Amino acid sequence: MRIARLMRWVAAGVLVLSASFAHAQATPDATVKAAYAATIRSLASTGPKAAPPPWRPPHRDKLMSKGLAALFARDDLYSEESGEMGHVDADPFISGQDGEVKSLRVSVTEPPANGRALVTASFLSFKSPVSVRFRMVEEGGSWRIDDIVNRVEGKDYAVRESLSQPYECGSFMKKPCKK
Repeated sequence: MRIARLMRWVAAGVLVLSASFAHAQATPDATVKAAYAATIRSLASTGPKAAPPPWRPPHRDKLMSKGLAALFARDDLYSEESGEMGHVDADPFISGQDGEVKSLRVSVTEPPANGRALVTASFLSFKSPVSVRFRMVEEGGSWRIDDIVNRVEGKDYAVRESLSQPYECGSFMKKPCKK
């Protein structure tokens, strides 16, 4: 009886999660809200079974454009093969290495036009205001994150630009890494 009840709860959870991702991609701001739901879960969990951040599977391919997802996957592969940190050395969703997301507000700051939009997420992290901008693209009938722009000390940093830089080594660079 307990196992059957547990299985129903698991099945219900999977349906809710699937529905939230399906709905999340209907509008540009809903996609970013789904990414922050994953971010909050990730920040709240620890250990080997910690919830993954939005730039890792299973979220990456559901929330990001194919191009941005491929860049994050390449960065992960470099880290795995080299044992070193990739080009993204902080959480782009919180604009820092450590943080929290309190009083989240997500708004469309440039309405959809020609399959593109701009969404801004504003929140408090350790009582300091943080603002992260998301360049959105309509891809395959869904809104996806195509770039993440953080502002640090008055300067904008586009995650796509960082991830597009070459690596010292890696199977994708045709130069093996030495761990």
